[in-house]
Amino acid sequence: VVSFAMTAARLYHCFHLSQSAGGRRLDRTRSGDPDRDPSQSVQGRVLIKWSDRDPQHPKNWTTRKKITTTMIASAFTLMPPVASTMVAPGLGNMMQDLNITSKVEGQLTISVFVLAYAVGPMFLAPLSEIYGRVPVLQASNAWFFCFNIGCGFAKTKEQMFVFRFLSGLGGSAPLAIGGGVVSDCFHAEKRAQAVSIYSLTPLLGPAIGPIAGGFMAQYTTWRWTFWATSAASAAIQIAAVFFLQESFAPKILQQRAAKLRKETDGQDFCTEFDNDYRLARVLTNAIVRPFRFILTQPIVQVMALYQSYLNGVVYLMLSTFPRLWRDTYGQSISTSGLNYISFGIGLFLGAQIAVPFHNAVYAYLKKKNNGREKPEFRVPVIFVGAALVPIGLFWYGWSAQERSHWVMPNIGAGIYAAGTIICFQSTQAYIFDAYTKYAASATAATMVLRSLAGFGFPLFAPVMYNSLDYGWGNSLLGFLGIGIGVPAPILFWIYGERLRSCQISRELEG
Repeated sequence: VVSFAMTAARLYHCFHLSQSAGGRRLDRTRSGDPDRDPSQSVQGRVLIKWSDRDPQHPKNWTTRKKITTTMIASAFTLMPPVASTMVAPGLGNMMQDLNITSKVEGQLTISVFVLAYAVGPMFLAPLSEIYGRVPVLQASNAWFFCFNIGCGFAKTKEQMFVFRFLSGLGGSAPLAIGGGVVSDCFHAEKRAQAVSIYSLTPLLGPAIGPIAGGFMAQYTTWRWTFWATSAASAAIQIAAVFFLQESFAPKILQQRAAKLRKETDGQDFCTEFDNDYRLARVLTNAIVRPFRFILTQPIVQVMALYQSYLNGVVYLMLSTFPRLWRDTYGQSISTSGLNYISFGIGLFLGAQIAVPFHNAVYAYLKKKNNGREKPEFRVPVIFVGAALVPIGLFWYGWSAQERSHWVMPNIGAGIYAAGTIICFQSTQAYIFDAYTKYAASATAATMVLRSLAGFGFPLFAPVMYNSLDYGWGNSLLGFLGIGIGVPAPILFWIYGERLRSCQISRELEG
């Protein structure tokens, strides 16, 4: 009912404007430059619009500026995942210091950080579509910095749980907003390379964090795992102050209109993104949008389901790595952390292989479709990743159970990681293409299930491995991946365009 009323109000508003314009042809251009500030006079107001070649539009930025923006956004996205698992090798020492006796509570110190990912993006991503990407990114990073430092000073397990959750809230923003930045800056046919950088960081972070965390836990204290990530986060914040520029096109246009109002001493400039609703109404609509995505969009629902499976297994595997290498293979804390390198190598190789394959498949299908682009052209690559994920899990699980040479489980983990990053890149690119303007909200919607899985999977890992051991435990996860990963791309290839063109999908763009 609310959605219908909003739609009726928007239609009436548009009809009223068209009637008041009187059918006149309005083609006034400010300052006589057809490539800058095209504007129209409506009811005494000057409407500021983008031109196709406006250099201030993020999609028309120079390649250097786009890469700089993507790299800084990716750096913001990297640090929270690093902090999420960096403490894993020193978890035993931390449990002793904080009097944590339950293994589930020990795993909770890792999982509660990821739980915050399910809450933060639902509010922070829509705010970035109102106030812009930069202020929300910087404010959230400052929040993460403060409470992550607090984790290093925690004296009780209760303090640790609270500080970890609060730092996770701040750290969740880049994971959702970063996708919006990529969508802001790149056209669909050039988006694969940027997506490969952005989508690598949320998975590479949990892999590289424990490598450094193992040495810190053995030679200093587990508290430095929090202080070190806070220091790195502060360095990224400083770099962003100088080099990160706003990439949300509607916000840039609104800033231009505000500047022109000051320069012309009272001339009323507006943009096509302005409306007469109160700020509270705008905020409500923006915050509700991710919930509407997850509740009404089959595309987002299925993508979120598959990404949640992938993310859950990632955190399950990474949180149980120390147990395998220390208990089964008898390695030290620092040495066991080095095994995370195999996971990182798999992620890197998977990303590098996927990008040219992605570009080639997309270009071929676009040419075959008479030059018309479709988000479904991202789907074929998903099949490759969906095959590698269960293969890697079977390899990792059974080689670990048979106590094979330590290199064998690492190979399996690398294969799994390669498949995971390929699937993440493909599904993220599909979401960016399908929901360009509201890519941040769509990404935030998928992060709800992803984060809940990342929170829950590590908690049942000890029970699963105690009951099924590594062989059948990972086989169970592999079969689950086949059950989700094979039907999903088939569904989108056949029905994706029909789902995107439905009335509910069009309403979300309102």
